[in-house]
Parts: sequence; structure tokens; C-alpha cells
Amino acid sequence: MLEQPQESLDPRAFYAWFWRGIFIGAFLLVLITGFSIINRLWLGWAEWWIWFLLGFAIILTLLEALIIPKLRLRFWRYELNEEEIDIQHGILIIKKSLIPMIRVQHVDTEHGPILRHFGLATLRIYTAGTTHRIPALDAQNAHALRRQIAYLAQVSDEDV
Repeated sequence: MLEQPQESLDPRAFYAWFWRGIFIGAFLLVLITGFSIINRLWLGWAEWWIWFLLGFAIILTLLEALIIPKLRLRFWRYELNEEEIDIQHGILIIKKSLIPMIRVQHVDTEHGPILRHFGLATLRIYTAGTTHRIPALDAQNAHALRRQIAYLAQVSDEDV
């Protein structure tokens, strides 16, 4: 097997993704409840549809809150050096991206309410054709990586 990048995501990513999964499940529960009310009042469809949707929502919530976050945390890897950024992610299909510093156009960080609550941020790396991301890094580490990548990309650009 090829070498894996050495850096992993912050362990608090599990909790952020766990709560994201719980919020998705709660949203699905509200939708199913609304559909159930509409069904009882106007549609009159068979009740088993509601139970099927409820079971689907429970399974999806368990996957999104417990299983997928552990797997994401296990398989997300990245590594930064002066020449390139190596990113690896995926659960069933492992995707590896090697981004030459010379191709980096700009880099930024972002964090929504859940990531912010856990002190995490996502690093986005923009090239001419695509956007790459490294999610759920410690916020201070993400900002330091952003500055380091911006500096290295500027130095690489001047070398050409």
C-alpha cells in the first residue's frame, strides 16, 4: 500500500460530526411527523409507509451520528510540505489528492456553529480547477496551516 499522509484530524471532529448526525435525525423526524399528520388528515395512505420512513430515519441517524464519524476520523489524513499538500480521505473508496504548491491560488478557513462550538475549523484550498478541503482541524492549527500554505504558495509562485 502507498504511504499515508501523517497528520490526522482533531479527535473532537467525532463529537462535531456526531451532533451533526443527531441534527439530521431530528430534522428527518420533524419531516416524518409532518408527513404523518398530512397523511392522516388528507392522503389516507397506508400506515406502514410512516413506519418504514421512521425506521429509515433511525438507521440513517445511527449511521450519521455514530458509525460514519468514526470512519471519517480514521481515514482522513493530510500532510503538508514545501512542495505539495497530500490529502487522503474516503471510507469505501479512498481518494488521494496531491496538490502542488505552485497550483494553489488561495486558501481560507471556515467554521459553522457546530465546528465553532468544538473549537474546530475547515481549511479550504483553492486551485484553478477545484477546491480541496481538510475538515475539522483545531481552529488555531487551521489558521496556522492557512498562513503556511499561503506563504509556501507565494514562494512557489515566485520561483517560476
